[in-house]
Amino acid sequence: MSRINTNYSQLFDLMFGAKSKKLNNKGIGKSFQVSEISSRSVQAQLRAAGVDTNSKQYKAVVRDMMKTSKETGAMFTNVLAIKNRMKGYNSDGDYTAGGLIVPGMIVNGIPESERHQIIDISEEARQKMFENCKREFIAEKGIANGDTTKRSDVYRAFQLSIKKEDRLKGTWTLQQYETAYNQAFYDAVKTIDPNWRPGKSFDRSCLDSVNREAVDNALKKSGNKLILPRKSFETTI
Repeated sequence: MSRINTNYSQLFDLMFGAKSKKLNNKGIGKSFQVSEISSRSVQAQLRAAGVDTNSKQYKAVVRDMMKTSKETGAMFTNVLAIKNRMKGYNSDGDYTAGGLIVPGMIVNGIPESERHQIIDISEEARQKMFENCKREFIAEKGIANGDTTKRSDVYRAFQLSIKKEDRLKGTWTLQQYETAYNQAFYDAVKTIDPNWRPGKSFDRSCLDSVNREAVDNALKKSGNKLILPRKSFETTI
């Protein structure tokens, strides 16, 4: 059987900003090997192009390039590629995709056991999540709708309100509250109308009996989750 030998080096070079060693041999598009980044000549090119080689942004990009080069065999880059990649990092060296990602919310390399932990969540954040869950439960008749939900806005505001090192754990914990609130609304409707199914209309006044503080107090910690015992909660509404 014949074998097809595919050379992926050109593809990786494109990812690093250089089509080949001979690409754009003028100015900041001149290609050089990734391993040569720390050389005096390349450092001079970077500084001449306005790159702060002492910044955390630059160091984060170089660290990422070195890792990718080792893993994929991508050998070449250029000053323009480095400058472009730096736009995806903030001044602390956190990858933010140009502001789209909240610093501290990248899970790569962080074990689930370190991310999925229960921590204290402010009452303000819990109340905002409760109100959003109730609003969307009514609007969508109990069906989660990814097209209209504003939950990502609630999460982003919460993440930015706490320390960077707590954001992954805090987000996991707030998700536990979100699940509990939705369960409480579901149970409240089913208590009034046992035949109700998500997607069907219901009397929204039945949700007035669901109290956020009561739900929070009924939650029981089980490992790395918060569980809402249905029987214990139903006695409070």
